[in-house]
Amino acid sequence: MVDRARVVAESRAVLARHARSFNLAGRFLGREQQGEAAVLYAFCRLVDDLVDEATDLESGTRALAEVEAELRGEAPPRPLIEVFAAQLHDHDVERAAALELIAGVRSDAGPVAIADDAELLRYCYRVAGTVGLMMCGVLGVRAPRARAFALDLGIAMQLTNVCRDVAEDADRGRVYLPRARLAQLGSDSEALLQRRTPRAAIATIVLDLLELADRHYASADAGMRFIPWPSRLAILVASRVYRAIGLVLRARDGDALAGRAVAPPWLKLACSSAALLRFGLTLLPAPAPRHDPALHRHIADLPGADDGTPRPRKSRFAGFPRLISSRPGGG
Repeated sequence: MVDRARVVAESRAVLARHARSFNLAGRFLGREQQGEAAVLYAFCRLVDDLVDEATDLESGTRALAEVEAELRGEAPPRPLIEVFAAQLHDHDVERAAALELIAGVRSDAGPVAIADDAELLRYCYRVAGTVGLMMCGVLGVRAPRARAFALDLGIAMQLTNVCRDVAEDADRGRVYLPRARLAQLGSDSEALLQRRTPRAAIATIVLDLLELADRHYASADAGMRFIPWPSRLAILVASRVYRAIGLVLRARDGDALAGRAVAPPWLKLACSSAALLRFGLTLLPAPAPRHDPALHRHIADLPGADDGTPRPRKSRFAGFPRLISSRPGGG
């Protein structure tokens, strides 16, 4: 039998070592949720590293196939995947989300060139939006309508990553800035890889993509009311601290080649304070938020996305603490 406590402890170590912003936010979760969030992060990190750290394309894709087989129950799972799969089952989270994540990471194996915004958003859905879906289970979010907002937070964060990591990705032979946008400015993916794309052109695209990310951050912010209130502050902190990377890039006028954009401690503290204020506001009664399906027009066919189909509204209010009910929160 797998030693779950050991897997959780190892996962916590991975989270603390590789994700300082998320580790900070995780301190606002309960201990059990901290462990489950760490397991989710460790699984995502494992999948990501199998491609990024592979010595060649074939070994990376083969390693991903092994993880996928373990997740599907077609091969004996390693301890982390056994605990992760049990976690998905316990929280009634569709395995399809994890499989979409693997599909997204598989697309990173080898040279990458993104055609347009539609392809970029589908990529962001797979490698990060799916994490939002899986976190719904960890956080105890039960309302089906909440999933679209969770996807938006993951997509926003990945768009932030794309803007921050232009140079780093190019060193790996990957260009996530859409070819259509590069073409409008007289460049292309190959020119960017060869460092021939003008910095001003890259900055223009980065600033535009940060605006796109902000629209998804705003949507995710509206959906925070679906998160049970004991866990809500942690996600608000994570969202605002990560969004601060975009503030740093904007302060550089979008120059993503001027070194890795990192939010300084004072900015993280300010963002955490803003998250605390927003948390207080979410405790006040308000109409349940409506999601804008236009945000998902390029991913409408994927699990959890808003395809524009009207969904029943169970309550006029979302997120108001239930002071009488034995189950806390607004999920």
